[in-house]
Amino acid sequence: MAACPASGWRANIVIYAALLANLGIAVAKFIAAAITGSSSMLTEGVHSMVDTGNQGLLLYGQYRAKRPPDAEHPFGYGRELYFWAFVVAILIFGLGAGVSVYEGWRHIAEPEPLHSPLINYIVLAIAFALEGTSWGIAMREFAASKGDASWWQAVRNSKDPATFVVLFEDSAALAGLSVAAVGVWASHAWGDPRIDGWASIAIGVILAGVAWLLAREAKGLLIGERANPELIREVRAMLEAEPCITAVNHVRTVHTAPDRVFVAISADFSDTLPMGEAESLIERIEHRLKAKLPQLSSIYIRPEKREDAVDAVAMG
Repeated sequence: MAACPASGWRANIVIYAALLANLGIAVAKFIAAAITGSSSMLTEGVHSMVDTGNQGLLLYGQYRAKRPPDAEHPFGYGRELYFWAFVVAILIFGLGAGVSVYEGWRHIAEPEPLHSPLINYIVLAIAFALEGTSWGIAMREFAASKGDASWWQAVRNSKDPATFVVLFEDSAALAGLSVAAVGVWASHAWGDPRIDGWASIAIGVILAGVAWLLAREAKGLLIGERANPELIREVRAMLEAEPCITAVNHVRTVHTAPDRVFVAISADFSDTLPMGEAESLIERIEHRLKAKLPQLSSIYIRPEKREDAVDAVAMG
C-alpha cells in the first residue's frame, strides 16, 4: 500500500522552515550583491525572495483548501492548493529564471569592476547551511511519505504538492548556490567579470527546468488525477468479495484534495436481488469502504449490467 501524504502539520513545518531560511538568506544576498556588484549574487537574492513568496503562497493555498464544501463547491476547495502550486511554478519561471537570465545577459554586455569576493563567500556559506537544513527537513518528510516507491515515482504519485514543491525549490537553491560560488571564484581567478554573468544565466536555466517540472505536476493535479492504484485495487477487491455482486465493471477515482478522493463505481448486481435489499447492500458497502479507506470522501455506486458497461475493460 502506498504511503499517504504527509499530514498537514508536518507539511507546514517543511514550508515554514523553508520560508524563514529563504527570507534571511535573501536579505544577506542582496547586501552582498550591493557591496560587491556580483550578478550571480543578485540573482540568487531574487531567487530567495521568489522562494519566500512561493512558500507564503503554499501556506495560503493550504488555508484556502481547508474550507468546507458548500452549495457551489459540493466537493470542497481542496484543489485550490493545486492552483497555487501552479502559480508558484509560473513565478519561479517568470521572476526567478527570467530575472536571472536578464541580469546575467546585462552583466555580460556591460561587465562591472571586480570587488573582493570574501563577503560573497561568507554569505554563500551561510546560505548553503540554511538551505541545506531546509532541504534536509523537506527530504526527510518526503522520504517518510514515499513508502517503497522510487523518488521520481513518489513525486509523480504524490497528490500533495506542498512537500515536493519545497523539496524542488531547495534542491534548485543548493544547485544555484554552487553555481554562484563557482562563478564568483572563476571571475576573480581569471579576472573576467563576464563569467559571473554566465553563472547567473546558468542559475536561470536551472530555475526554468524546476519550474517546468513543477508546472507539469501541478497541471496534472488541476485537471484531476486518479487515486493510487493500490487504493483502487482495494476498493475493487472489497466489492468483488460481495456475493450479491457478479461483476465490478469499473472503479473510477479523482482526487478532490491531497487527502480526499471521490470514487464512482459501476457494478453488476445479482438479478435475484430485490431493489430494497440492493439499496441496503450499497449502504453497507459505502460504510465499509469509508471505515477501511477514510480518504474516500464521496462514494457513488451505480448498479449496471456488465454488457452495458462498454468501457469497463478500457477504463476500469
